[in-house]
Amino acid sequence: MNWVWLPVVLAAVAILYWLVVLSEGVYLGSRVVIALYDWGASSYDRIKNVRPEDDALYLAGPLLSALAGVSAPSAALRGRFAAPLVLDVATGTGRLPLALLRQWDFSGQIVGLDLSRRMLAIARRRTYARPGCVGLARGDAMTLPFPDDLFDAVMCIEAVELLPRPRAALAEMARVLRPGGRLMVTNRVGTDSRFLPGRTCPRDVLETRLNALGLIHVATRRWQVHYDLVDAQKLPTNGLA
Repeated sequence: MNWVWLPVVLAAVAILYWLVVLSEGVYLGSRVVIALYDWGASSYDRIKNVRPEDDALYLAGPLLSALAGVSAPSAALRGRFAAPLVLDVATGTGRLPLALLRQWDFSGQIVGLDLSRRMLAIARRRTYARPGCVGLARGDAMTLPFPDDLFDAVMCIEAVELLPRPRAALAEMARVLRPGGRLMVTNRVGTDSRFLPGRTCPRDVLETRLNALGLIHVATRRWQVHYDLVDAQKLPTNGLA
């Protein structure tokens, strides 16, 4: 080997590792991101070290606490859906639906949406015993296939920064959230966010963007080592919170 080329080879390997692993393919386009998640679906939970007790604490817990202060919609507004009706954007292997179903005080319905067919297949196998409680759909977060003002809560965990157009996705989440409902999203921060230049934003910037979408009581708290959890409420129709 010509050692003159060694720095070039090492630099190419480092760039490839960043593009595929550290940034999860986001700079290579949404098709690559989806393909990577399809490829790694079977090992995703093992790599993430997913544990039911952690998901109960960090996923189901904050959402149920937020929903405790949200008044239930009338039967006329809700139609055939049970309350609370929750949308999980980028549901992956169905961690949030499973965490909610394990809670004795949750009696609503959950819709999980993702673009990875294999991730959805795993989520479907895991929730098949509760077909009336969980619905799974393959869809795009930038054009959510739901009417306005439908969901009591919308969550998007560890995924906003991986979406092709994060601001458009947040606008869609706000659109399908009913007045008075709660939005919860994570924001990648700290050292980890440096691997995603242009894809993440400071805490105050995200809060400002959510305010501009008609969301109030925007609150940010530390959630995981590399993530904040941002909680907001859609302005009620009477304008009072």
